Amino acid sequence: MSLIILLIVGGILGWLASIVMRTDGQQGIFLNIVVGIVGALLGGFLLAPLVGGGSITNGITAGTLIVSFLGALILLAIVNLVRRGSVR
Repeated sequence: MSLIILLIVGGILGWLASIVMRTDGQQGIFLNIVVGIVGALLGGFLLAPLVGGGSITNGITAGTLIVSFLGALILLAIVNLVRRGSVR
């Protein structure tokens, strides 16, 4: 059950991050889910000790959602930097 919730929340966070980074038209729902989940894990491991949130795998709270969203934004910025050579 928690895997399904992780996929849904990861998809929503990946979709929101792609809207903010203006890459929504370039990627489909599968890539949104992947970006959301990997961004959530990235945010949980890298940003959580700095900001004070936790990983989304530990539970869904406002802090974990913010940290996961920031991780997805950072991941999309890195992908854009590698793909185009500049961050939009």
